[in-house]
This record gives sequence, C-alpha cells and structure tokens, in this order.
Amino acid sequence: MRTQAKLSAAVVGLATVGALVLSSGGASGHGYTDLPVSRQKLCQNGTVTNCGSIQWEPQSVEGPKGFPAAGPADGQICNGGHSEFAQLSSPTAPSGGAWPTTKVTGGQGYTFRWQFTAMHATTDFKYYVTKPGWNQNHALARSDLNTTPFLTVPYNGQRPPSTLSHSGTLPTGLSGHHVILAVWTIADTGNAFYACSDVTF
Repeated sequence: MRTQAKLSAAVVGLATVGALVLSSGGASGHGYTDLPVSRQKLCQNGTVTNCGSIQWEPQSVEGPKGFPAAGPADGQICNGGHSEFAQLSSPTAPSGGAWPTTKVTGGQGYTFRWQFTAMHATTDFKYYVTKPGWNQNHALARSDLNTTPFLTVPYNGQRPPSTLSHSGTLPTGLSGHHVILAVWTIADTGNAFYACSDVTF
C-alpha cells in the first residue's frame, strides 16, 4: 500500500513537472485569425494541404514585435520568420494554385476574429493591407503593404478570452486579390503573432 502511494506521488510529481515545462514556454505559439481565414487556419482545417508542421500548430506564428520598423524580415512576414513554416509565405498555396480568398467589400464594416490557445497580456491588435498593384509573385514584403495600419485595437495589457472578435472598417480603393496582415502584439514579451489572410475586394 505504501509503495503504491509512493508510485502515485511520483506520477503526480512527473505530471506537475510536465505541466510546468509546457507553461514556461515548452510549447510555442498561441493565437491566429480565422475571420478572415488565415493561411495557417486553411492549413489546419485541411482546405490547403502539404503545409508541413503548421497544420498542427496554427497558433505558432510568433516573431519579434515592432512591425513594421522591426519584426520578421521581408519575405518571411507571413511565417513570422520561422523557416519550418515557410509555406505560409509562399505566393502560391503549398498544394498548388492560389491561396483561397475571403470575399470582402471596401468601406464596409467587418468583424475580425482571433482564436487563442494561450491568453497573453496584450498591447494591441493591428491590421495592414497590401497596396494597389502590389507584387503577388513573391513572398510578402513591407514594400507590398501600406505600413500604416487600417485598424488598431488597443488592449492596454489585458488578457483576451479564448475567442476575441472586434469590428473595423475595411479600406476603400482596393480591388482584386489582397493580403490582410494581422499582428497581435504581446505586452510582456518581445514578441508578436502574425497571420496573413488572402481576400478578394
């Protein structure tokens, strides 16, 4: 009986250590957009295939914060600078053809939505969009984007719920295929999370 109790205590101890390792950053990444649907979500839900490991961890596109002055390098913005998620920055979908798009209308209200697996203290959420005539044949660069966000949602260090929606107005003067870049800036680390969504205006 005493041996069984010791064994149970050891199992509980190992489980606690495992939980501490996970909570202290053993698992990376914690949020993504699904409205408009992001490239990582398209990979996770199987709409786009051959995506590699991002299909199992769409929440993991975490990179340095401070965009556009800092942050991931040009050509790696959509994958947050992670080479293992390079498929997200490809101008074409990994399964071939164009990335699927969400239809939107310039000047209209739109509800953006984030899903979180870890709720970090948050500085803000910012949304950028590609310029008219942007180069669709290469991985996204700052020169393709209007680097002034069309929507900024301050969050003042609060932690979001597991699902967070907020409303904004889509920019006018755009037509055809564009990319919306959503950036979730963390308040108490040096990082932010990046999500690219393909849209058709």
